Amino acid sequence: MSFTRLPPEPLFAPPGGAAEHRRKVQQAADDRAALRGSELESQASPMKDPGERIGIWERLHALQLPRTPGHELVKVIAKQTRLTVAQVREEQQRRAGRVPQHAPVAQEQVAQEIEP
Repeated sequence: MSFTRLPPEPLFAPPGGAAEHRRKVQQAADDRAALRGSELESQASPMKDPGERIGIWERLHALQLPRTPGHELVKVIAKQTRLTVAQVREEQQRRAGRVPQHAPVAQEQVAQEIEP
């Protein structure tokens, strides 16, 4: 009895061949790089408030804003988000609950300001 040996076939060959697979992998890497670049621009955008910028920084770097005002990352965050150290510290205080984000304005106060 004789056995016929078949040529080895890859078990998990990508559809379309290796060249097509390499092209798709490269395209995915390019897309990720473009997304990261736009997020890096967004973290320093003057159109975003400091809390949003810091939130983007935290997501990009998988780190949280330190709680201590003298932490070395405060300066790094300020530089990379184009904020001042004081703005970063203000966000630290806001998150700690010491500074309200936006003080609500009473309707009576608005009415008094409008009427002479």
